[in-house]
Amino acid sequence: MNVQKPVAATAVAADFDEEDRARSARLTSVYVYEAPVRLWHWTNAFAILTLAVTGYFIGSPLPTMPGEASANFLMGYIRFAHFTAAYIFAIGFVFRIYWAFVGNHHARQLFLPTIWKGRWWKEVLTEVRWYLFLEKRPKKYIGHNPLAQIAMFVFITLGSIFMIVTGFALYGEGAQPGSWASELFGWVIPLAGQSMDVHTLHHLGMWFILTFVMIHVYVAIREDIMSRQSIVSTMISGHRTFKDDDPE
Repeated sequence: MNVQKPVAATAVAADFDEEDRARSARLTSVYVYEAPVRLWHWTNAFAILTLAVTGYFIGSPLPTMPGEASANFLMGYIRFAHFTAAYIFAIGFVFRIYWAFVGNHHARQLFLPTIWKGRWWKEVLTEVRWYLFLEKRPKKYIGHNPLAQIAMFVFITLGSIFMIVTGFALYGEGAQPGSWASELFGWVIPLAGQSMDVHTLHHLGMWFILTFVMIHVYVAIREDIMSRQSIVSTMISGHRTFKDDDPE
């Protein structure tokens, strides 16, 4: 973990008074997320967006298209985009598992929340109170806070595994028995009951992850504003900045 000493801002406006100068000197930056984690985060975000949009149209196709059927390949392009994004999503997830072993401590929080610690659960309750506007001041964490760790593990780690398994099971069904997808994931459809059941579960999984995405974006922006620590920019630069709470 690379901790930088507090450094005063270099650009000072003419009317920058002593109080403002003191506040800028209380800014501390900590290197949290390594470049591979940040690259995976944004690649994963675009893959999920593509999968959600194309998956919706695969589940609810357009009612009609103008002209002869042979002149239209729109659904084919949509399916191609979906399958391409699925490969990117799955390969990225495997890479993310690898980086959890070779990366820093924060790279493992996605897969290993410390649920066996009583103090950790107490911190979870504190974060719940903060998000419900019942706490006046936020606690600051270098990585994900405990509540975020639970959310990331349930929605991203478990959710990604579920979507990869059910998605490639359906892909293997279309690729026919004997394909790699059918050989690896063909057991999923009989386990679920039938193909339509897997389609339904896969579709529900999409909304499960999208619900998290909406909450995740709201919370990240909210924390940037209310907790006096960087959230959104941290996943761009890798550095999390902290400012002392206003004495007022």
